[in-house]
Amino acid sequence: MNIIEKYADRINGVLSTFDRIIIKGHILQLCNYRQFLYYLIENKVLLKEFKDFANKQTGELCENINRYIVENGVDLKYVNSPTISKSELALEEFNKDTSRTGLISAISTLELCETMTVVPNKSEKKLEVGKRTTKCKHYYLYYNDEEFGWSFVKIQTWFPYTVQIYINGREYLSKLLDKEGIKYEMYSNSFSYIEDYEKAQEIADRILSKNLNSSFDGIMKPINNLLPNIKKILGHSYYWCLAECEFATDITFKSRSDLEKFYKPLVEKAFFTLASSDIYSFFGRNVSMISKFKKGEIVSDLRHRYQGYRVKFMINKNKVKMYDKGVNLRFEMTINNPRDFKVLKTIISEVTGELVETKKWIPMGKSIVNLYRYAKISNDVIRRFINALPEVDDSKVAVNEIKAISQRREVNNRTYSGFNTMSNETLSIFKAIASGDFIINGFTNKSIRTRLYSMIDAKTINKVTRLLGKLRAHGIIKKAPKRQKYYLTAKGRAITDSILLFINRDLSNT
Repeated sequence: MNIIEKYADRINGVLSTFDRIIIKGHILQLCNYRQFLYYLIENKVLLKEFKDFANKQTGELCENINRYIVENGVDLKYVNSPTISKSELALEEFNKDTSRTGLISAISTLELCETMTVVPNKSEKKLEVGKRTTKCKHYYLYYNDEEFGWSFVKIQTWFPYTVQIYINGREYLSKLLDKEGIKYEMYSNSFSYIEDYEKAQEIADRILSKNLNSSFDGIMKPINNLLPNIKKILGHSYYWCLAECEFATDITFKSRSDLEKFYKPLVEKAFFTLASSDIYSFFGRNVSMISKFKKGEIVSDLRHRYQGYRVKFMINKNKVKMYDKGVNLRFEMTINNPRDFKVLKTIISEVTGELVETKKWIPMGKSIVNLYRYAKISNDVIRRFINALPEVDDSKVAVNEIKAISQRREVNNRTYSGFNTMSNETLSIFKAIASGDFIINGFTNKSIRTRLYSMIDAKTINKVTRLLGKLRAHGIIKKAPKRQKYYLTAKGRAITDSILLFINRDLSNT
């Protein structure tokens, strides 16, 4: 039984949707040396004239953005220090009149960026196109957008005019709920109350079918006046990709006290009882292959924040974390390395002179069209994480329950010995059967013996068979009907979690 089922009477609802999303827009052709050179040729620009041409282009872009800002009735502010928070300045402006929509604040600043330019080739004594890191003017345009809510656009004013767009899934959903007339309350970028959670989830799921490419193209159309000429020559505008993507499931409790009753022990148990193999399984990996895992690292992290406690698990820069936020218990998945996951793509190949379409799973890229897959992967990771969480009772596991499994027990006229709960052998057994990757599909004789023994023969098979019988006799595991699969009982989960927590937390600190 997971926490959603266990505490159903204390929960108002559950909502899963995107949180923070940062999208980058690249004009890919301008990032390619040959096509960048082609663009200059088509504009009849010699390499020695590039600086004048680039300054002219940047000047036209800045003039257009300045005009756009004035037309929207906003004052442009210049920020000369990276320590000044541009978002806080924008929010101060917004708080003067929260009913305003459209452009709210405009800020310009100098920032480092990667640019396309013309550089000298000293060895060959000629000019050529190249890349370099330098500073150039950037604009930050903050909006209370009618579609996306609070968002901003950042644009680089020198080649290749890279764009960054920030939107927030909760903000986006709030605008959609407004249109549907569904009442809600928000607290610090989370919903503390929604009138109809089921309807809200349906609306949130529709975001995945939205053509965001056209929305972002529409945002950039009045801002970048150089795009028509770029598209005319190169045939393309911005390519939108996901720079950062957070997806979160909020379990909303009826009161803060309902969450606080069990949250701190839940965090402790999650941190001290979930092993690397459990974390590996959250991310959809084959646990039997964990010994071959060499790329990246597996990280567990427990931290006390000013809001409360947070536990985080990470593999190769992709991370899932759990923390409390007001009346919400939030599970948040962040995909920073999408190539660790796969997406089903249509591959067109030539076979005997004919083009044949085949479906193939390939490493996932950052294209915005993969947003649906980001959501599916994140949902699956969070679901596995929730199901793998140790059970926490408001009361402690009774000492006599642990004592009971230490004593001999007679079942169906057969006597079974007790468990020495402090022995390394027993702890290895408990770690194996409590592993998170067995929660959904259970475990078999084979899966347990491969965890416990390096040498597999008839003797170890029979030994594990007797062990499973002993675990069943003590009520720690149960057998699935008509199948050779076993699951931890609620009692077994409570006992194994309590013992592992005691060993990992209390004994390690003595």
